[in-house]
Amino acid sequence: MEWVRKNKAWTIAIVLIFLLAGWLRADFLTSVKHTVSHDTKYYDEMVHRLIDKGIYAYKEEVSNARVTPGYPLFMAGTYLLADAMNAEPYPLIRWIQLLISVATLALIYVIAMLATRNKWVAMLAIIIGAVYHPFIWATGAVLTETLALFFLMAYLAMQLYAFRTQRKRDAAIAGVLLGLTVLVRAEFLPLFVPLYGVFLLQQWFRRRSGLMEVTRSKWEVAKKVVLLGVITGLCVTATMLPWWIRNAVTLHEFVLTASQSNPFKAGTYPYKDYTDKIVDPTGLTQDEVAWARIKAGFTQQTWKYVKWYTVGKLEYTYNRMFFGSGHEPGYTVYPKGHNFHQLIVYSSLIPLLFLLWRWRHPAAMLAVVIIIMSMIRLLFVPEYRYNFTVMPLFIILSSWFAVYILQRIKHAIRGEKAA
Repeated sequence: MEWVRKNKAWTIAIVLIFLLAGWLRADFLTSVKHTVSHDTKYYDEMVHRLIDKGIYAYKEEVSNARVTPGYPLFMAGTYLLADAMNAEPYPLIRWIQLLISVATLALIYVIAMLATRNKWVAMLAIIIGAVYHPFIWATGAVLTETLALFFLMAYLAMQLYAFRTQRKRDAAIAGVLLGLTVLVRAEFLPLFVPLYGVFLLQQWFRRRSGLMEVTRSKWEVAKKVVLLGVITGLCVTATMLPWWIRNAVTLHEFVLTASQSNPFKAGTYPYKDYTDKIVDPTGLTQDEVAWARIKAGFTQQTWKYVKWYTVGKLEYTYNRMFFGSGHEPGYTVYPKGHNFHQLIVYSSLIPLLFLLWRWRHPAAMLAVVIIIMSMIRLLFVPEYRYNFTVMPLFIILSSWFAVYILQRIKHAIRGEKAA
């Protein structure tokens, strides 16, 4: 409260941004007709099956682990709430996702402050986040994106804070939040390992701030960082444990995250040409077909597969923005939304490259997340919806670059006036 009293103008500006974000999302939800995707229909069948029969199964009538339980359980809870309120579940889910989306902006602000330590970068990032079309459209999609983004941003905010404080409690909370993120979207599971690896290097080779600073040995530093990493990993495990136990008891097998393998196999078709018959799939499982296609592709069509597994998939993933489930009529806040998305992505490449050089900077963690998630997604079928969860990091880096340019212009103008 003391900070608010001393920074009234700044507080009012932030409140207005959040009000704008909430109003835009509410206006979107109430002014368009929302499309229900195939995935949403399958989720709906799954939730009814879970509530009515007690069977957790996606696209089947028998128990399976084809999808992680985070979003289905969120839907199931909302369905029960809607039933108690005598309301329709889809609109209720969308309004809850509106609140989650606005709350995510607060987490983006925290991440920007922890990473760049610049309040103008944080302010610009949430302004962009408030009006960025995919963040608005995703609230109307009964899909994992909005919930996954919230938990991922919560995890990254807590992880950056834990790196600053180096407290066991903070590392534990970060682990729980990562576990919740994975239960919604499985691909983020390995994320904490490279983050702690880079943090260890930062601690080993950080620049000394003063002559009187106590210098610890690399072994002491490593023990501290590894302990924090182990605590985070154990809390991820504890959060995932009920899911693993359920799979072991019900399915009699260990399923780390989910058992779907289609995205891996689909990713072996360059530029999504599913007529490609480079491998005969007869008698092979989906994973066997995928590995056979990779082997045949890199040996028989080497250049084509090299391009596909590098720039091809990256272009498919990042060049277009996520459109949610679709809606009509079209809802836009500003013109040329596609070009604005590309501006965010491509302008963030400059600070991204800068952070590869200045890897000791706290914002390097944002670059690590973008690079690791991009590498993971190179293994699977590319979809532009997969860029959604890392777009806040691109927005922060793009905002950082914009603020830097504006500050350089300001200093240049001041210099000319002084001369």
